[in-house]
Amino acid sequence: MTLTLVDRTRCTDAATGKDADASPGKDVVDPGAAPEPEKSPDSAPRRAVGREADGLAVASFVLGLVGLLVFNIVLGPMAIVMALLALTRRTRRRGRAFLGLALGVADLVVLAALVTANGTVAWSIGG
Repeated sequence: MTLTLVDRTRCTDAATGKDADASPGKDVVDPGAAPEPEKSPDSAPRRAVGREADGLAVASFVLGLVGLLVFNIVLGPMAIVMALLALTRRTRRRGRAFLGLALGVADLVVLAALVTANGTVAWSIGG
């Protein structure tokens, strides 16, 4: 661990009026301070991508859940694709993305079970 001392003589000279043109905020740099983040024009799209990835995670979860009941041949693969896109875009809602992925796979498993049991891709609730 190193100890860094900062020379504050310029700040005290400026405060007493010895050096009128030196401003204490511009010349004195604290080496221990974190650098200020530069404002870049592409910072807004990064936030939009994060929100988009979160939306994809939630959408995959909802589609996987609904796909267990209806249209599992369509909604299952859509849930899987959306969950994988959300995970590759580093969503903050990783749990929902993984649930959407699992529900999408479960949709395809239900579809396979229906096809082997009935020989058709249709639901038959009434019997």
